[in-house]
Amino acid sequence: MEQPNFDVGIIGGGPAGSAIASYLAKAGLKCIVLEREKFPRPHVGESLVPSSTRVFKEIGFLEKMDRAGFPRKYGAVWTAASNSKSPIYQHDWQGLEADCHADVRFEERDQHGVDRSYTYHVDRGKFDLLLLQHAQELGATVCEEVRVKEVDFSEPSQPQIHFSTNKREMSTSVRVVVDASGRQTLLGNQLKLRIPDPVFDQCAIHTWFEGYDRSTLSRNERQQDYIFVHFLPITNSWVWQIPISETITSIGVVTQRKNFVKSQASREKFFWDCVESRPELLAGLKAAKQLRAFKEEGNYSYSMKQICGDGFVLIGDAARFVDPIFSSGVSIALNSARCASIDIIKAAEKGIFTKDSFATYEAILRRGVRNWYEFISLYYRLNVLFTAFIQDSRYRLDIIKLLQGDVYDEEEPEVLRAMRETVTAVEQNKNHLWHQFLGDLKAPSLAPSF
Repeated sequence: MEQPNFDVGIIGGGPAGSAIASYLAKAGLKCIVLEREKFPRPHVGESLVPSSTRVFKEIGFLEKMDRAGFPRKYGAVWTAASNSKSPIYQHDWQGLEADCHADVRFEERDQHGVDRSYTYHVDRGKFDLLLLQHAQELGATVCEEVRVKEVDFSEPSQPQIHFSTNKREMSTSVRVVVDASGRQTLLGNQLKLRIPDPVFDQCAIHTWFEGYDRSTLSRNERQQDYIFVHFLPITNSWVWQIPISETITSIGVVTQRKNFVKSQASREKFFWDCVESRPELLAGLKAAKQLRAFKEEGNYSYSMKQICGDGFVLIGDAARFVDPIFSSGVSIALNSARCASIDIIKAAEKGIFTKDSFATYEAILRRGVRNWYEFISLYYRLNVLFTAFIQDSRYRLDIIKLLQGDVYDEEEPEVLRAMRETVTAVEQNKNHLWHQFLGDLKAPSLAPSF
């Protein structure tokens, strides 16, 4: 049998695809990245978490991030309308009063392998282009404006990737395929692995504004470049506020799709109707200039029956996505690339690319995404609980650890167990002061990630 054209074929050149191409090229593997669009292109998911820094350091990309001048993200803030204050906490919550403003600073907790107190907000068009170019500089072959049609696994030891470019039908042979196609989930669809999430059905409507005063809902000047999450008095709905530059801010409304469908409103009207429920935010945005047309993002919530098999591995959004509430999208993309690359490099040394070769990656990603899923589920079920745990010194650092993106090293972080037990107690006691604040998104505890 002839030797394959490449060791690794990577479908998609976003953060997951570019990061794994960088790792593999650095290790001396011959890889090709097939990207359907021409970079730069706009993309949602503009705020990172600190665990991304490890990946940037390992692939030699961190200096380029600093030179690019992306806004530095030192922390996060969650706000609610002042009339949304919850009652005094009871029992062992030490009489703390729920606040309509909660914040964390990443510097509060030392993070292994991360040598700075900040991460970044990014213009995804610019960021993704830089990362893809970095992979190319390290030796990866990059092909843009290529549409992958399917992967032929009839010869398991040498999959064939069929694609079109410039109206020409082409194919290339590889030893293993990495699906980093994002929410397109190419192999997930081809192999019928994709499963809609039974609980989460969120969508987002977003745009950019120039001249929005980011001090409007901040408590001090230092917080103006934090990511803000503004709760809305609409079930399971919130607004993100992400600095893109000194003058440009990304604003997006996230809600359950049923809310949008029920309204039968245009994107623009629905966006402004939601923002109107937070008058200060509305006033600030009306005084700013909208730079882009509204864009809707769907398919936020799905899983896969499996994330690896003989001759293939799924990473990033192609493997799993739940909800953008904690900026987990790019983090999971980068960290899944990091973990998958380790198994792929070992498999290449042995010349064996069967499903068992990726067992370590599968276990790590299952664990990490399951912890994200549990965290997000508890958050939506009882927002008050999240505020309480941030304010409580017993749990604050453990919550920050999760928000930093360190979710892969424990089967079940203790703080998640404590949060789940508290939610259960609230659910079972109709007289509990928090019972009236329970949300209606109720995910099964520790639901399978895949």
